[in-house]
Parts: sequence; C-alpha cells; structure tokens
Amino acid sequence: MFGDVVRRYRQQTGLTQEDLAARTGLSARSIGKIEAGRTGSPRAATLRLLADAFALIDADRERFYSAAATPQAGPSMTLDDPPAALVVPAQLPPDVPAFTGRADELRQLDAVLDGTAVQPTAVAISAVCGTAGVGKTALAVHWAHRVRHRFPDGQLYVNLRGYDPEQPTSAADALTRFLRALAVPGTDIPVDVEERAAYYRTRMSERRILVLLDNAATVEQVRPLLPGTPLCAVVITSRDSLAALVAAHGAQRVSLRLLPSGEAMALLRRLVGPRIEAEPDAALTLMRLCAQLPLALRVAAELAVSRATSPLSELVDELADQQQRLDLLDAGGDPRAAVTAVFSWSLQHLPPDATRTFRLLGLHPGPDFDGHVTAALTASSLTQSRRTLDLLARAHLVTMVRTDRFEMHDLLHVYAIQLAMDEDSDTDRRDAVNRLFGHYLGTAATAMDHLYPAGGRYRPYITPSSTPVPDLSHPDAARGWLDRERTNLVAVAAHAATHGWPAHAIELSGILAEYLDGGRYSEALAIHGFAYDAARQSGDLSAQAYALRGIGTAHQGMARYDPATAYYQQALALFRAAGDRTGEARTLSAIGNVERRRGDYVRAADCFKRATGLFRQLGDLTAEAYLVCNLGVVMRQLGRYAEAVESHERALILHRQAADLAGEAGTLNRLGLTEQRLGHYAQAVDHHEQALAGFRRLGRTHSEAHALDNLGAAHLHLGQPRRAAEHIEQAIRIFREISDRDGEATALNGLGEVARASGRPAEALVHHTHSLAIATDIGGREQQARAHAGLGDVYRDRHERARARFHYQQALALYQALSSPLADEIRVRLAVEEETGVVDTTTDRPVTSRPN
Repeated sequence: MFGDVVRRYRQQTGLTQEDLAARTGLSARSIGKIEAGRTGSPRAATLRLLADAFALIDADRERFYSAAATPQAGPSMTLDDPPAALVVPAQLPPDVPAFTGRADELRQLDAVLDGTAVQPTAVAISAVCGTAGVGKTALAVHWAHRVRHRFPDGQLYVNLRGYDPEQPTSAADALTRFLRALAVPGTDIPVDVEERAAYYRTRMSERRILVLLDNAATVEQVRPLLPGTPLCAVVITSRDSLAALVAAHGAQRVSLRLLPSGEAMALLRRLVGPRIEAEPDAALTLMRLCAQLPLALRVAAELAVSRATSPLSELVDELADQQQRLDLLDAGGDPRAAVTAVFSWSLQHLPPDATRTFRLLGLHPGPDFDGHVTAALTASSLTQSRRTLDLLARAHLVTMVRTDRFEMHDLLHVYAIQLAMDEDSDTDRRDAVNRLFGHYLGTAATAMDHLYPAGGRYRPYITPSSTPVPDLSHPDAARGWLDRERTNLVAVAAHAATHGWPAHAIELSGILAEYLDGGRYSEALAIHGFAYDAARQSGDLSAQAYALRGIGTAHQGMARYDPATAYYQQALALFRAAGDRTGEARTLSAIGNVERRRGDYVRAADCFKRATGLFRQLGDLTAEAYLVCNLGVVMRQLGRYAEAVESHERALILHRQAADLAGEAGTLNRLGLTEQRLGHYAQAVDHHEQALAGFRRLGRTHSEAHALDNLGAAHLHLGQPRRAAEHIEQAIRIFREISDRDGEATALNGLGEVARASGRPAEALVHHTHSLAIATDIGGREQQARAHAGLGDVYRDRHERARARFHYQQALALYQALSSPLADEIRVRLAVEEETGVVDTTTDRPVTSRPN
C-alpha cells in the first residue's frame, strides 16, 4: 500500500506524523489517513508536498509517484536503493591566506557544532559579532573550511551586504540564490517570501549543509534563511549583536574583539617577514597604529612589503603623522578610525590614477565588478583598468574573487564613497555613473542582439558603449555575461530608479525583457518593478505599461495566470491611454497566450484576431505572422484542422517575406503538429526536422526542445518508439535545464506514451503521474487531460477497469471544458470500456495534445 511507503519514508527520516504535517501543510489527521490507506488515490498536489518533505528527487521521486499510482507497488519498493545524485553546492569563498590566531573563537565554533549531540533536534547557529574590520568573515570562512568535511551535501554562502548604503541583499534574493544552487528551477521558486522560505527548508531537509550568512544587519534579514533540520549548521557574521537571534533561535554568540597583541604581531611576522624582528619597536608601533584590527594590519603589511627597501620605522612615522590628522576629525575613539588612517596612508603611496579608481569604484551600486566596468567608471583602457585593479588588490583595497572579478569590503566601500564626495566634483561623479550605466545598458543591448536578434525591433535603441566591452558575438558568451551580471543589473535598475536616472531604469527593463522571461522571474519582478516606479515618477504612460507587461509575463512564466492577466489588463489600459498601438497589440497577444494555456481557446482566438488586425494596420508583417501562426494553434486545438493549416501556410508566407528565420521555423513546427492530427505523419516529420535545424542554427534551445518533443510524437505514430524516445528524452533534458515546467509536463506525457507502446506499463505510469503532478501544480489543463488519458490507457491494458474508467472520466471532463475535439476520442474509449471492456483498436492511439 502507498500508506506503507509514506510511513516508512517518514520513519526513515525521523519524523512524527505531526512533524510531517507541519512540513507539508497537511493536517496530522490527513497524514494518518494516508498511512492507514483510507484516502484512495492521493491528489497530485499532496504527492508533491510529501515528496518535497522527504526531499525526493529524480528516480526516488518517480518511484514514490509510481507507488501512489500502482497499488501493488508499495511493498516492492526498495527504500534501501541508493538515493539519486544530489547537487552539492560548494559556495565557500577561498580560505584566508596566513590566517593567524583566534584559537579560542575557533573552539567556541566547534563547541556549538558539537553541541547538537546534546539537543539533536536543534540547528547549530553561531553568530560571529564584532566591529568592522575585526576579521569576522575571515574567521567564519577559515572555520568553515576546517569543518566542511562534516557537511557532505555542500556549503551555501551569501554576502548579505547588511551595511551597504545602497542595496543590502534581501532575504528574498538570498533565498532565490540558495534555491538555484540547490538545483531548483526558476519556475518552481515561489514569489511569496514566506512560501520561498518554507520551500528552502524543505529542500534542505535531511541534508547536511553548512550555511554561511556573511555581513548581516538584522535578525529579520537572517531568519528566513535558517534551515529547519538539525543536520545543517549556520554561521552568521554581523556588526550587530543579534540579540533576538540568540533569544529566539538559540544562536550562540561568538564575540570577536581586537587581536591580542601576541596574535597581531604573529600576523605581521607572517605577512612582512624578518623586518618585524629586525625593528621590534617600529613593529610594535605599527601594530598599535593599526588598532590591532586584522584588516588594517593586512593593508599596512602589504604596503610595507611593497616598499621593501625603506626602513619600517620610516613607514610608521608617515602613518603616525597621517593618523594624527585624521584623529582631529574623529574624537570618538572608534577603532575603525585606525582602519581609515591605514586606508588613507596606503592610498597616498599609490599612483594618482589608482586612487581615483578606488574613489570611483565606490559609486558602483552592485556587489562586484570587472575590468570592463572599471574602465567605464574611469574612462580608461581595459589594459590600464586591469593593471590598476591588480595594484589595488595587492594593497588589499579590493579583493579578487575570480579571474578579473573583484569586490570591495563594505568598510572600504563606504570610505571610497566618502573620498569621492570629498575629492571629485558633482560633474565628475555624475559623468562616471553615466559611463557606468552606459556600459551596462550598451553591453546588455549587444548581448540581447546576439541572443535574441528577432526581438530587436521591440527593444529600445541604445547607443553603443563608448568604453571597452567584452566580445559577446557568440551566443554562449552573451548569455554568460548576462548570467554573471544579473545581480549587478538588478542593483543598477534600483539605483537608477531611486537616484535620478529614471530613463536608465526604464531602458534596462525594455532591453532585458526577453532574457528575463526565460526563467529569471525573481529578477524580472525586481527590474520591471523598478522600471514601473521610474516611469510613474516621470509620468510616462507607455513606459509604465511596458513595465506592467513585463511583470505580467513573469507571473505567466510561473504559471500564475490570474495575476498575469491582471497586470496585462492594467498594461492594456495604459497602452490605449498612451495611444501606443504596438504595445496594445503585443499585450492582446500576451493575454491570448494566457487564455490558450488555460485552455480557453475561444477567448484566445478572439485576442489573437484583434491583435492581428492591429499589427496589419501598423504594417508589421513579422508580428502579424506570429499572430496568424498562434491563431492556427488555437484552430488546431479546437479541431478546426483545415483552418489551422490555412493559418500556418499564410504565416509561412509572411515570415518568408520578412526573412524571419525564427518565425519560419516556429511555424513549420506548428504545421507539423496539425499534420499529425490529420494523420500525415511523414510530412509532419519533415516539417519538424526543418524546424529543428532552424532552431539549432539560431541557437534557440527552448524552441529546439519543443521541436524534438513533437518529432518524437511523429516517430511514435510511425511505429518507431526507439527514435521517438531518443528525441523526447533530449527535449526533457532541455526543458529541465531552462526550467520550463509546462514543456517538461508535455515531454513526460510523451515518454509515457512511448513506454506504453514499447510494452513498459510501469514506466508509463511513472511518467504520466509525474506529468500530472506538474500540470496540476501549474494549472495546465491540457496536459492534465493528456496525462489522465495516458493513465487510463495503461490501466485498461492491465485490465484494471475501475482505474481506467476513473482516469478516462477525468480526461473527458477536462477536454470537454477545453472544447477540444480530443474529448470525442476519450468518450469512445470510455463508452467501450464501460459497456463491454473490449478494446476498440480504431481509436487506440495516444492522445497527443501538445501546446505548441
């Protein structure tokens, strides 16, 4: 029984029924009924919640779903099977070179971790607290590397930038990064922060993962990032004492003070070498001038090493003189003033262009930067900017995190901003930020042109950057740049919208829309949201509408169709008020696509027809071609195949007139689907293969996956299940890589149909059940119906007529609600099964309803 399987998984993971209820949101009574076998077939949503609670993925998850679909499968399930391979994140920064001292603090951290043996249900939480520059991050990272072997499932790290004056990392953003690191598709990441945190805890369940939350400002920033399993451990660094975390969550505070004099001198010896012993008085003075702060000691030591021919006493005298001047400005005795003195002293011995670079880097709103960004800020060559960054890195004023990728300690960032405000004019600062934003917008536009050339006519025109830009001519390079800079691009949008550059925020939203649509929904909501705020400030109705349309598209991508429609309707009203007919037509098309995904083909057709008329009036042949093609898809789904073929053939003519290769390939792919419904399978294979070649030539992997899936279906109808499986398996890999859950559900149904045709009914049950769970979760009624039809076919083959009738009835109800002609095929199968139990071979074929 399936209930036995649930009970064994629950017991294996050490959960009570109440614990499992809390994890899933089900009631303890419901859990009890499931385990007792008194609930019948569990709903798809319940299956998903249970599988998530048990942290089941891949093969383990499919076996779990199969157990629910097959009554006899429960006892034969082997819970001792090796678990499917998990993604193991390894996000720790490099260990700190020449780490010295802190033995007591390291023992405290060890004790917190070992203390979980006393209270095995508690998460080990350590809060490393202390002033800026005291070495909190260095200690946490060094300790984490010492104990990483105790966390075989990985290590997660995020810099929360809690004291950043511009953009601290929100808990929502940190959760998104962690879930992506745990291989959660973008479409699976909830929008609501509480739901996102709950999903994160579920994914962390039963895994031994170390979480390092660096530079936190408040308990509220940290609380959603705490895992719920005692197998994990958390280390937090903060300037704040985090008293509420200690009181409410049992965190153990490790207070980090200034380095003891012996450890401070030991650090100087390791960094500077024999000169420390040769000039002990000067070394002692240097240690005191640095206030025994590790950051100050490292900066001062690097400067001493760089001036190897000068006596240490000479450098100490210079620092003492500089600190006296700074002390006049700071009578508070704050030890951080020592860091400022060392920074100032270090900068004085750098070339002027390096000190200017340091100041201007303080104007960068994002968490990291490279040589191209630095060249933009400073109006210098790439070679010069990289040389200067290396110089600043040697002086410990910036830190290299990867090749040509740097970041700046938050205290240094604040100091750099102060220097820029004091030493650079308003005009110089504004020019630098304009160059920076111009670099990001221009480079993003170039990347988009190489990745999505057909969409260029809808993107704002951006003057190419006047500063050095990377070579993005290859699609992989373009996508790689966008992925690396995604967090910075969000920060740029936020800064531009809130600091007097509204046009830049609006333009960035328009440039990145198509990229963000591909599963980067959290970033899409942020960037389009900032653009909307900026457009409202400037009173630009059309820009407001485009931003709202982008927000709607993000919700549509997450299969949140109600909010998507609401945003689209707001955008439509604004486009009409602004007299923007292109925006109006595109939004009508978007609403039509939502209705098509919901299965309301009549409304979808109406939207497509209205949008087509607008594009025809505007003389936009390419857009009209896409709408005509979409209309053909709806006609096919309504069973009006002659009209569908007519629409696709007309769309082909328009695409060829416009020389739109992507549109031509897409139309050929959809024409092939209509030919499959007409039984013209050889012609369908030819058109799908032409489409596949076109998509691959254009580098459009999403469309490539749909062509592969459709090609597999055609080969199955031609009696070639092996070739069909090869194509569909390629498709499903791509769908999972790009987080397309609707496509994944479609391909899983295809694999189920191939498995049944190949005489593997158990495998077919797994695939259809998995597809049904996904389709139910995202509200995809078409694939729900297809999955039920496939399950009905398998159960009919197994002579389990009650189950077969149940699934046929579910499929029939869904297809009837969709006004689909496939309802007639299911009605015949159901009638035959109910009346005689005899298989009618004239209708015994897979119900291959595909959305594309």
